[in-house]
Amino acid sequence: MGSIKTCEFVSPKHPDKICDIIADSLLDAFIAQDPQSRVALEIMGGHGRVTVSGEVTSKAKVDIAPIVHNLMGKKYEIATTISQQSPFIARGVDTGGAGDQGIMVGYATRETESRMPLEYELARRICRAMYQKYPTDGKVQVTLDGNKVLAVVASFQNTKTEEVRTILQDLVKAEEYLVNPAGEWEVGGFDSDSGLSGRKIVVDAYGPEIPVGGGSFSGKDPTKVDRSGAYMARKIAVGLLESAKADTVLVKIAYAIGKAEPLMAKALINGAEEIQIPKEYNLTPKGIIEKLGLRSPIYAKTAAWGHFGRGFSWDLL
Repeated sequence: MGSIKTCEFVSPKHPDKICDIIADSLLDAFIAQDPQSRVALEIMGGHGRVTVSGEVTSKAKVDIAPIVHNLMGKKYEIATTISQQSPFIARGVDTGGAGDQGIMVGYATRETESRMPLEYELARRICRAMYQKYPTDGKVQVTLDGNKVLAVVASFQNTKTEEVRTILQDLVKAEEYLVNPAGEWEVGGFDSDSGLSGRKIVVDAYGPEIPVGGGSFSGKDPTKVDRSGAYMARKIAVGLLESAKADTVLVKIAYAIGKAEPLMAKALINGAEEIQIPKEYNLTPKGIIEKLGLRSPIYAKTAAWGHFGRGFSWDLL
């Protein structure tokens, strides 16, 4: 990896993030009534319409439209197409196996107190500060050379360029500030663009310097190892960062659908030393769910501002 790194972050009013928030709010509604719910929902929204599609097997009775309207307002037409989980998938999950194949990635670093990459944490911090001032659709991007900030980009709806520039200058010292580089804009969110859940997987994880696994998180119950396995990989990375007295830890876990134990579970210490994950970690879907407390309606809280470095159970030692 070179010393120059760039990372972006988006506000909760970004169209893709709106869809993630809807997906995880619906997931919470099912899990609140039936913790064993099997949920895989995809959301597409924009221009007056929200489409909810996917598979749900649950004892819960959830009225989807009021939840979406509560988040978005009454003006949106809601289209819903939901079937039960495929029996071919269910038969593997019923026996304790993973809900899909895939590779899950976890990471931890000493660069920041949150154990997240510096460029990621800085982009997130600036985006949150901007959103507190302007709770609108927006994006931030930060470019670093080592610890020096080369450039900050901020595009936020309903702002004045010079006003934003002053805020950014107070937040971080940079060589260049690019504020609304395409011009000031007043129409954002679903009014200007369509969004899709699961499309901001790099923002949801660790930024572009760290590889991502194959799947997104939002709208998926914890039998889907795309989500629970990635959370456990972060937990392991944080633990190994301390036990190995490392500067960085990268964890990779691979699963096969219907199989409980992973096919691969390894960690890269300081980018060089490869080790197997210690046996003390139960990497079966059931073990992960129990260890991290994933049968509770906690997911809407994860949908905005990233899934790691925020004090969730998988961030803690």
